[in-house]
Amino acid sequence: MKKSDFEALSEFRYRMRKFLRFSEELLREEGVTPLQYLLLLHLKGYPGREWATVGELAERLQAQHHGVVALVSRCENLGLVKRRTSAEDRRRVEAHLTAKGERCIERLARLHRDELTSTSGGLFPVRAGRRPR
Repeated sequence: MKKSDFEALSEFRYRMRKFLRFSEELLREEGVTPLQYLLLLHLKGYPGREWATVGELAERLQAQHHGVVALVSRCENLGLVKRRTSAEDRRRVEAHLTAKGERCIERLARLHRDELTSTSGGLFPVRAGRRPR
């Protein structure tokens, strides 16, 4: 590897850590943990539907099933998500965002997206002459 490869990797890790620190501080101010935010994000962003099972969320979070069950319970106690038995398969439990959860993830995701695209410290710097989408 060349010196420039190390510099690029270092810069990427620096920007990633800076973004994560921004996120951690923002979430702390909002009273949401990073894992709770990720759960809401993965529920809202689950491909093709508006809900996910605990197993699907565990995969997205790269976490143990029982840990995600506890995380869903904490989010449910905060009024951010609601569990529902599947109409298609009564053995399956679906996690859905509540109206409060929808408002929360919308606000937090917008702030995260804005930070990602900002020229002053985002993870993905804007090149000269290009505007963020």
